[in-house]
Amino acid sequence: MEKKVVVFCSASYDIDPKYKVAAREVVLALHSYGYSVVSGGCIKGTMGVVADASMRCGGRHIGIVPRFMRDVKFPGLSEVVWTDTMSERKEAMRAGTCAAIALPGGIGTLDELIETHVLAKLGKYEGKLYALNLDGFYEPLKHLMDHYVATGMMTPRDRDLLQFPDSVDELMGFFN
Repeated sequence: MEKKVVVFCSASYDIDPKYKVAAREVVLALHSYGYSVVSGGCIKGTMGVVADASMRCGGRHIGIVPRFMRDVKFPGLSEVVWTDTMSERKEAMRAGTCAAIALPGGIGTLDELIETHVLAKLGKYEGKLYALNLDGFYEPLKHLMDHYVATGMMTPRDRDLLQFPDSVDELMGFFN
Protein backbone atom coordinates (compact mmCIF):
# COMPACT_ATOMS: atom_id res chain seq x y z
CA MET A 1 0.00 0.00 0.00
CA GLU A 2 1.27 3.44 -0.93
CA LYS A 3 2.39 5.66 1.96
CA LYS A 4 1.29 9.24 1.30
CA VAL A 5 1.86 12.51 3.18
CA VAL A 6 0.01 15.71 2.36
CA VAL A 7 2.11 18.87 2.47
CA PHE A 8 0.26 22.17 2.92
CA CYS A 9 2.38 25.07 1.72
CA SER A 10 2.54 28.64 0.50
CA ALA A 11 1.52 30.01 -2.87
CA SER A 12 3.52 33.21 -2.31
CA TYR A 13 6.69 33.97 -4.22
CA ASP A 14 7.66 36.80 -1.86
CA ILE A 15 8.85 34.73 1.10
CA ASP A 16 12.14 34.22 2.89
CA PRO A 17 14.31 31.71 0.97
CA LYS A 18 14.75 29.65 4.16
CA TYR A 19 11.16 28.45 3.75
CA LYS A 20 11.91 27.23 0.23
CA VAL A 21 15.02 25.41 1.49
CA ALA A 22 12.99 23.74 4.24
CA ALA A 23 10.27 22.71 1.77
CA ARG A 24 12.87 21.07 -0.47
CA GLU A 25 14.48 19.28 2.49
CA VAL A 26 11.14 17.95 3.74
CA VAL A 27 10.18 16.60 0.33
CA LEU A 28 13.55 14.97 -0.33
CA ALA A 29 13.48 13.32 3.10
CA LEU A 30 9.91 12.07 2.65
CA HIS A 31 10.77 10.54 -0.71
CA SER A 32 13.95 8.98 0.70
CA TYR A 33 11.79 7.28 3.36
CA GLY A 34 9.47 5.89 0.68
CA TYR A 35 6.57 8.32 0.97
CA SER A 36 4.63 9.82 -1.91
CA VAL A 37 3.82 13.51 -1.55
CA VAL A 38 0.44 15.13 -2.07
CA SER A 39 0.18 18.90 -2.42
CA GLY A 40 -1.72 21.69 -4.12
CA GLY A 41 0.20 20.93 -7.31
CA CYS A 42 0.81 24.50 -8.45
CA ILE A 43 3.90 26.35 -9.65
CA LYS A 44 3.54 29.16 -7.11
CA GLY A 45 5.60 29.61 -3.93
CA THR A 46 6.65 26.61 -1.90
CA MET A 47 4.00 24.56 -3.74
CA GLY A 48 6.25 24.91 -6.78
CA VAL A 49 9.35 24.06 -4.72
CA VAL A 50 7.66 20.91 -3.41
CA ALA A 51 6.63 19.82 -6.92
CA ASP A 52 10.04 20.62 -8.40
CA ALA A 53 11.94 18.76 -5.67
CA SER A 54 9.70 15.72 -6.11
CA MET A 55 10.21 15.71 -9.87
CA ARG A 56 13.99 16.19 -9.66
CA CYS A 57 14.49 13.30 -7.23
CA GLY A 58 12.09 10.99 -9.05
CA GLY A 59 9.59 10.85 -6.21
CA ARG A 60 5.88 10.35 -6.71
CA HIS A 61 3.96 13.61 -6.36
CA ILE A 62 0.20 13.89 -6.61
CA GLY A 63 -1.09 17.40 -7.24
CA ILE A 64 -4.66 18.31 -6.31
CA VAL A 65 -5.67 21.25 -8.47
CA PRO A 66 -8.99 23.07 -8.76
CA ARG A 67 -10.00 23.46 -12.40
CA PHE A 68 -10.09 27.26 -12.05
CA MET A 69 -6.35 27.12 -11.23
CA ARG A 70 -5.33 25.05 -14.27
CA ASP A 71 -3.11 27.89 -15.53
CA VAL A 72 -0.78 27.52 -12.54
CA LYS A 73 -0.59 23.69 -12.45
CA PHE A 74 2.97 22.40 -12.09
CA PRO A 75 3.89 20.69 -15.38
CA GLY A 76 5.81 17.67 -14.02
CA LEU A 77 3.40 16.06 -11.55
CA SER A 78 3.22 12.26 -11.33
CA GLU A 79 -0.56 12.50 -11.11
CA VAL A 80 -3.11 15.30 -11.19
CA VAL A 81 -6.48 15.15 -9.47
CA TRP A 82 -8.83 17.87 -10.64
CA THR A 83 -11.46 19.35 -8.34
CA ASP A 84 -14.19 21.93 -8.76
CA THR A 85 -13.84 23.74 -5.42
CA MET A 86 -11.26 24.50 -2.76
CA SER A 87 -13.27 22.40 -0.28
CA GLU A 88 -13.08 19.39 -2.62
CA ARG A 89 -9.37 20.09 -3.04
CA LYS A 90 -8.71 19.91 0.70
CA GLU A 91 -10.68 16.69 1.01
CA ALA A 92 -8.82 15.12 -1.92
CA MET A 93 -5.47 16.27 -0.55
CA ARG A 94 -6.05 14.44 2.74
CA ALA A 95 -7.54 11.28 1.22
CA GLY A 96 -5.44 8.22 2.03
CA THR A 97 -2.63 10.13 3.73
CA CYS A 98 -0.97 8.97 6.94
CA ALA A 99 0.17 12.47 7.91
CA ALA A 100 -0.34 16.13 7.13
CA ILE A 101 2.51 18.64 7.30
CA ALA A 102 1.90 22.37 7.24
CA LEU A 103 5.00 24.22 6.10
CA PRO A 104 5.14 27.93 6.89
CA GLY A 105 2.44 29.47 4.73
CA GLY A 106 -0.34 31.97 4.42
CA ILE A 107 -4.06 31.98 5.10
CA GLY A 108 -4.71 29.06 2.70
CA THR A 109 -2.17 26.92 4.54
CA LEU A 110 -3.71 27.92 7.86
CA ASP A 111 -7.16 26.99 6.53
CA GLU A 112 -5.91 23.54 5.46
CA LEU A 113 -4.18 23.00 8.79
CA ILE A 114 -7.10 24.08 10.97
CA GLU A 115 -9.67 22.08 8.99
CA THR A 116 -7.46 18.99 9.20
CA HIS A 117 -7.01 19.52 12.95
CA VAL A 118 -10.79 19.78 13.41
CA LEU A 119 -11.29 16.57 11.40
CA ALA A 120 -8.63 14.80 13.51
CA LYS A 121 -10.42 15.97 16.67
CA LEU A 122 -13.70 14.57 15.32
CA GLY A 123 -12.07 11.26 14.35
CA LYS A 124 -12.49 11.95 10.62
CA TYR A 125 -8.78 12.25 9.85
CA GLU A 126 -6.58 9.48 11.22
CA GLY A 127 -3.19 10.78 10.11
CA LYS A 128 -0.64 12.58 12.25
CA LEU A 129 -0.60 16.36 12.08
CA TYR A 130 2.48 18.62 12.09
CA ALA A 131 3.14 22.34 11.68
CA LEU A 132 6.80 23.06 10.90
CA ASN A 133 7.60 25.81 13.41
CA LEU A 134 10.73 26.95 11.59
CA ASP A 135 12.22 29.96 13.38
CA GLY A 136 9.06 30.22 15.48
CA PHE A 137 6.73 30.69 12.50
CA TYR A 138 3.83 28.94 14.25
CA GLU A 139 4.43 30.34 17.76
CA PRO A 140 1.35 32.61 17.58
CA LEU A 141 -0.81 29.58 16.71
CA LYS A 142 0.72 27.56 19.55
CA HIS A 143 -0.08 30.39 21.98
CA LEU A 144 -3.63 30.64 20.67
CA MET A 145 -4.14 26.91 21.12
CA ASP A 146 -2.71 27.09 24.64
CA HIS A 147 -5.18 29.93 25.32
CA TYR A 148 -8.01 27.70 24.09
CA VAL A 149 -6.90 24.99 26.51
CA ALA A 150 -6.55 27.46 29.40
CA THR A 151 -10.07 28.78 28.80
CA GLY A 152 -11.63 25.34 28.38
CA MET A 153 -12.35 25.84 24.68
CA MET A 154 -10.08 22.94 23.73
CA THR A 155 -8.97 19.85 25.62
CA PRO A 156 -5.26 19.20 26.12
CA ARG A 157 -5.75 15.94 24.20
CA ASP A 158 -7.15 17.80 21.18
CA ARG A 159 -4.37 20.40 21.43
CA ASP A 160 -1.80 17.59 21.33
CA LEU A 161 -3.15 16.23 18.05
CA LEU A 162 -1.04 18.93 16.38
CA GLN A 163 2.72 18.75 16.89
CA PHE A 164 5.02 21.73 16.29
CA PRO A 165 8.52 20.48 15.38
CA ASP A 166 11.03 23.34 15.30
CA SER A 167 13.25 22.03 12.51
CA VAL A 168 13.17 19.80 9.46
CA ASP A 169 15.31 17.26 11.33
CA GLU A 170 12.90 17.18 14.26
CA LEU A 171 9.94 16.84 11.87
CA MET A 172 11.56 14.03 9.92
CA GLY A 173 12.31 12.20 13.16
CA PHE A 174 8.59 11.42 13.28
CA PHE A 175 8.85 9.65 9.90
CA ASN A 176 12.12 7.73 10.07
